[in-house]
Amino acid sequence: MPALLFGKNKIEYTAQAAQPTAGGYILQAASCAVQTPPTPRSFYRHGWQSWSLATWHAPNQNFPLQKPVSLYPMQIDPLYAYNPNPNSSWVGAIEMDDGNILLLGALGLEAHVALRGGALQGWYESVSKDSDSKHEWFVGYGRENEVFTRYAELLGQRFGRGSFEKAPRVWCSWYSLYNAIDEDILLDTLEKLGDLPFDIFQLDDGWQVSIGDWRANTKFPSGMAALADKVKATGRRAGLWLAPLLATPSSSIYREHQDWLLKDEDGKLASAGFNFGEQLYAIDTTHPAALAFLAETMKQVRAWGYDYLKLDFLYAGALPGKRHIDMPREAAYRHGLSVMREAMGTDAYFLACGSPIVPSLGLCDAMRIGPDVANYWDNDRHSRLLYNQTTPGVRNGIRTSLNRLWLKPLVHTDPDVAYFRSVECSISPQQKSLLRDMSQVCQFKATSDLPHWWTDAERDQVHSWLTSEPQIERTDRATFRLDSREVDFSPALPLPEPPSGLDLLDRAISAWGGDQGWIMSRIFQMRERDLEKMKQERIKK
Repeated sequence: MPALLFGKNKIEYTAQAAQPTAGGYILQAASCAVQTPPTPRSFYRHGWQSWSLATWHAPNQNFPLQKPVSLYPMQIDPLYAYNPNPNSSWVGAIEMDDGNILLLGALGLEAHVALRGGALQGWYESVSKDSDSKHEWFVGYGRENEVFTRYAELLGQRFGRGSFEKAPRVWCSWYSLYNAIDEDILLDTLEKLGDLPFDIFQLDDGWQVSIGDWRANTKFPSGMAALADKVKATGRRAGLWLAPLLATPSSSIYREHQDWLLKDEDGKLASAGFNFGEQLYAIDTTHPAALAFLAETMKQVRAWGYDYLKLDFLYAGALPGKRHIDMPREAAYRHGLSVMREAMGTDAYFLACGSPIVPSLGLCDAMRIGPDVANYWDNDRHSRLLYNQTTPGVRNGIRTSLNRLWLKPLVHTDPDVAYFRSVECSISPQQKSLLRDMSQVCQFKATSDLPHWWTDAERDQVHSWLTSEPQIERTDRATFRLDSREVDFSPALPLPEPPSGLDLLDRAISAWGGDQGWIMSRIFQMRERDLEKMKQERIKK
């Protein structure tokens, strides 16, 4: 078997061809294998989209199946949910006893890596019939940061990089008001932010008629352009949230244009998960009329005056299924994304969220690199009983964001919002500090705190955080030096112990409930009522 030479180390491999490159080798093969030492210390597993788990874990660690099953399409790559080996999207690596790593990373789309049979095995889903030459891989060996940096360089050469030098500082409505926003509350918040140096004032979910009908609802009687004008009058830029690749049964797309939607193998509408109290369906980004709708939506948002666009739930465009034009799923997604990017203009700042990682590179300016955070550290029912690390929580957010920092040379890395408030928040001061430090390391700062919730001291903290630009030095996988201050993110890294004993019954009941649409709809309706009740209380606190 041929071998790759890294100093005195010989690493056997199987592939069509291998060519030396800076920092390693380029393999050409639709499927390949790189032999690993008998007892690697840990395995790097990289999730498919923003919210999917990225972590280092023991090579022989068995994970319980993540639950509930109904949410697979919106949390992980559903094609590999039942893979007996931990499936890693595009890139996988092992850590040796000496601290060096061996990395196998795809340089194309629809690619996966698994650790099995004493090797890092890689394969492409979409294999051309003529040659393996279009299917390339990078193999690197050495110090972790150096190897991942070289892999990022190669991805940048093939897919491109974001075009903005610096990420804007963002106030976002989601984590205080959720979808209970309205015109008056947002204008009041805008006024109370005063002269705090936010560059962007971003509206999140709650302004639209439905998921799929991107027009102002009755809570915004003056319209979206009028609100954008008010934001710009403060010297800030206006930002808007959309989920353009989704449609729900309450939308006109579902009622009138089901031919625009992704189908399963039986010709039925393919599930894109469950949220907003409804079943989710995916826009087919190969359908000409659907693409025209996406382009027109982006142009309309720009015409209203919004030039910071947070496009969410983008995974829907890359789900497996039957499309109007038969093409690989991630290529179809990238095509749809390029249409929206062109329509919004290169002067717009585009944050991709819930997005497949590699297919989004070069088309977005920023990317969410972890799950949503929340006003709590962890949710035991979700993270341990259901063994679902894609769900909201500060711990889940920090863990996956930390393990995706290698993306920083390619795109602005968004770890989600930081918290400063003591109102409506159970995060400890130490946990808040870790989350803020992660935003400093990522150099992407956003918060959703309502300004009247802050004490004078907390408001001063926000101002200091927004204006600080510390020198950042990574000293180890989980440790950094910010100026002269040491920061250690290790408390967020451990994965929970799998449930056992009587907890398995609780797990089964919770998982069953999560797979029942009527139960999920009922929970959403109760949450909506609670939000409306809390809305007036929250704006008075």
